[in-house]
Amino acid sequence: MSANRKWSAPPSELRVPFDGSFRVDAAPTAPPGDRGNPGDPGNLDKAALKAARAARTREIYELQRKLYADNRYAVLFIFQAMDAGGKDGTIRNVFTGVNPAGFQVSSFKAPSDEELDHEFLWRVAQQLPERGRIGVFNRSHYEEVLVVRVHPEFLKGQRLPHCDLETIWSERFNSIRNFERHLFDNGTIVVKFFLNVSLQRQKHRLLRRIDKPSRNWKFNPDDIKERDRWPEYMRAFEDALNETSRPWAPWYAIPADNKPYARLQVATIVQETLERLHVDFPKVDETASLALDECRKTLERQ
Repeated sequence: MSANRKWSAPPSELRVPFDGSFRVDAAPTAPPGDRGNPGDPGNLDKAALKAARAARTREIYELQRKLYADNRYAVLFIFQAMDAGGKDGTIRNVFTGVNPAGFQVSSFKAPSDEELDHEFLWRVAQQLPERGRIGVFNRSHYEEVLVVRVHPEFLKGQRLPHCDLETIWSERFNSIRNFERHLFDNGTIVVKFFLNVSLQRQKHRLLRRIDKPSRNWKFNPDDIKERDRWPEYMRAFEDALNETSRPWAPWYAIPADNKPYARLQVATIVQETLERLHVDFPKVDETASLALDECRKTLERQ
């Protein structure tokens, strides 16, 4: 049965519209009530936010067990953000405690020579979750319409037989839409998160990576250069979200200046995504039930 007969995207004010009307400069980066000072994470009760997120994570654990037992659907959560947007920490916090047997995380950095020998969707297709499992992509095929769009010189290394910068992005958007619709029609639910951090808050986090020795390893000097191209990245994100947020593969633009708040919003959408599949532990039929009774009697006699 096609997934579209059973599942619909969780409603949320953070869900990117399906009509192409999303505007990144109008999308909040801070929680409600703290949006007058860009880059300020706000004064929300962190303990309360963390407790609420933890409660959601416990529900995600129970829903994952049912998803695994049901074994009909796969669920893929995709995370994209600017550097220091909070992807790693969000993934770690939201999915803490889920059963590793039914969970996988794939991170995508610069493509390898083998990956460059294939079309751009090949490498992500290799990492798709199996039925019954939750998969997370930390970056994804969207790098090809974000980073590569800001740096079209990267296309040279892809050895494309033809490359027209006037049409390649629309062609890739079309490929992505078709790919994600194919996944949906065959039982893989795709939900995507744009962790929307402000330029000011990114600066604060990059400085922390420099100042805190335990975070030095995360700092990349190229991140400073990329800040100069922030407007280009924001235009690329805006186009990507408008072109690919669809009922079968929605985007959610998460205000990410406040990490506990962002993690709670993601956990809420993850939980609702799983709830809307209406999966449960399989029920055995009468024949199997009678067989279980016989096995019980045999074990009790031993």
